[in-house]
Amino acid sequence: MRIQKTDARERKWENLKEATGQSTVSGALDAAADYYIKMRGDTTAQPTGRVPELIRRADSEGSLTAAEIAEILDTTELPLEYRSNWSVGIDE
Repeated sequence: MRIQKTDARERKWENLKEATGQSTVSGALDAAADYYIKMRGDTTAQPTGRVPELIRRADSEGSLTAAEIAEILDTTELPLEYRSNWSVGIDE
């Protein structure tokens, strides 16, 4: 398969390589496609998407914590981890 190169596509592909950490356009496109499929769902490869799961859980539970959202949206293509740190009265 060949995809026609345009200036806009080349910029988009470069940005995608940077965002995914991939060194090749094909690797970046694979990572982006895998991520999209996991988020969207409703496919043979990924029947249940992460975004619909997030919406369902929020609807059924009323609200979710940041940690719960991170747990749902975490993928190998775009790892997501929530950390919370706070303090009171710390001397500098």
